[in-house]
Amino acid sequence: MRVEIWSDIACPWCYIGKARFEKGLAAFEHRAEVEVVHRSFELAPDAGEPTGLPVTRILTDKYGLSPDEAEAAEARVARTARGEGLAYASGRLMNGSTFGLHRLLHHAKKRGPEAHAALLDAFYQANFADLKPLGDPGTVVAVAASVGWEEAEVRTVLADEDAYADDVRADEREAAALGATGVPFFVLDRRFGVSGGQPAEVFTQALEQAHVAGGGLVQVQASVGAQASEDAPVCEDGACAVPAHQH
Repeated sequence: MRVEIWSDIACPWCYIGKARFEKGLAAFEHRAEVEVVHRSFELAPDAGEPTGLPVTRILTDKYGLSPDEAEAAEARVARTARGEGLAYASGRLMNGSTFGLHRLLHHAKKRGPEAHAALLDAFYQANFADLKPLGDPGTVVAVAASVGWEEAEVRTVLADEDAYADDVRADEREAAALGATGVPFFVLDRRFGVSGGQPAEVFTQALEQAHVAGGGLVQVQASVGAQASEDAPVCEDGACAVPAHQH
């Protein structure tokens, strides 16, 4: 079985959803038969250089929250992440375009899934736990070097804006064709789709259904006992959904 995961480094629910999916996969009886493929999705494809503004500014602009409400919403996301055993620090800034990060992640696939996974985790750690400015090429080089990449190799990929650009765009076209409007978005054997950072048991349920079922792509709904959570929204249009009870 192949599981494809569309995500963006800028998306906290992708960070959380990845951890929850991995827990759900660990509980799946046939986990050894599962191939996981990470694909690119830019939440803000038109983003330019880093603005230096806090990410909470997105919440105030998109949802009309007050600064205090936006801070509280971000704090709730932080608690959710920590509840999954993830490090999450407050005070993140908007890093601008993630296109270069996605290109590097495609480059990492040439070394195999372990190298790709290590770089992806390093980017998530840098963004959400260490508050490193991933809009700065020097920081990106340093983060990649921390998981074994030669600095010159990373700089070469970053400097060539065409390197792996077609791969990123192809992933994004596929996401659109499958109906994804936000991330994280999980597709299991092109049979089942799961949207958002759902609880681990929802992913286990989806894996079990995909293992025995056929047919076209459908959205998996949580069963009783594995209920989809309000704390499992998607990020879209450069921002992340705020559950209704948070307004």
